[in-house]
Amino acid sequence: MANLPSTDAAVLLQDFSFSFGPDAPIILDHVNLSIPRGSTTLLIGANGAGKSTILRLLAGKTLTKDFIRVLGKHPFFETNKGITYLGTEWAHNPIVRRDVPVSRLLKTLGAERHPERCSRLLDIMDVNVNWHMHQVSDGQRRRVQIVLGLMEPWEILLLDEVTVDLDVLVRKDLIDFLKEETQVRGATVIYATHIFDGLGGWPTHVVHMAEGKIDIVREIEGAGGFPELEEMRAAARAATGVNRYEDKSALLRVVERWLREDYKHRTRTSQKTDAEGRLMTRWAMLSENMKEYGDKYYNYWN
Repeated sequence: MANLPSTDAAVLLQDFSFSFGPDAPIILDHVNLSIPRGSTTLLIGANGAGKSTILRLLAGKTLTKDFIRVLGKHPFFETNKGITYLGTEWAHNPIVRRDVPVSRLLKTLGAERHPERCSRLLDIMDVNVNWHMHQVSDGQRRRVQIVLGLMEPWEILLLDEVTVDLDVLVRKDLIDFLKEETQVRGATVIYATHIFDGLGGWPTHVVHMAEGKIDIVREIEGAGGFPELEEMRAAARAATGVNRYEDKSALLRVVERWLREDYKHRTRTSQKTDAEGRLMTRWAMLSENMKEYGDKYYNYWN
């Protein structure tokens, strides 16, 4: 493995590509990304854009020898206790669905080392230490995961859609806490999500992924500006007739436009044509597949 140059960035990828094998499809394609320490970054993209893959690579969960560094180290080959990754798979693990009280999980993971931090997280996430994991809802189980995951102070936090099960108030208190962590401790957060309510003033950076590539990186208050966001703000001011804008709505509309463009492009490139050169509908493509692969077992399409 080649030595990577030192950097002050929290995350650095240079000409980074990834697939699960020489004959497997390319998931990340010549990605270049630098994220500064102390930032809050939204990672945006349609399903299948590569967001989860890049977060797992940054967490050191997947082998790669390409050009990647997190907190100055290669995340797979060099141990780094400063990285915390929270993904959706934890809540579906059968081990955390057993008859285990939350208090035991907290003790096992060393809550006594950080009593004040643990107490605050329990309040923020509204977790009862007397809950038994086999009796709680998916949303409550997710809240327990977040308390356990954030209890130990971290330098960089990688979040992959873990707030999807949270109610509005708990989610708001959590993202406020994460913002405070970056401002007070200089920690870094990268947050992949499809839910943008309440995030208008939260990120310092927005990164857009499409089809395994990073094509847009915006710094909210950076010198280069965020022209798409300013366009939406101006439209909001014009619509209301006053010199103000709803920041949350503006960011949501920018993201919506990006994702709609991704969807249209993906649809154009994935659709097949019929014998006359016309684009086939999804139902027609399904029918064709079932004709080819299903008729030897079923007779639904005759």
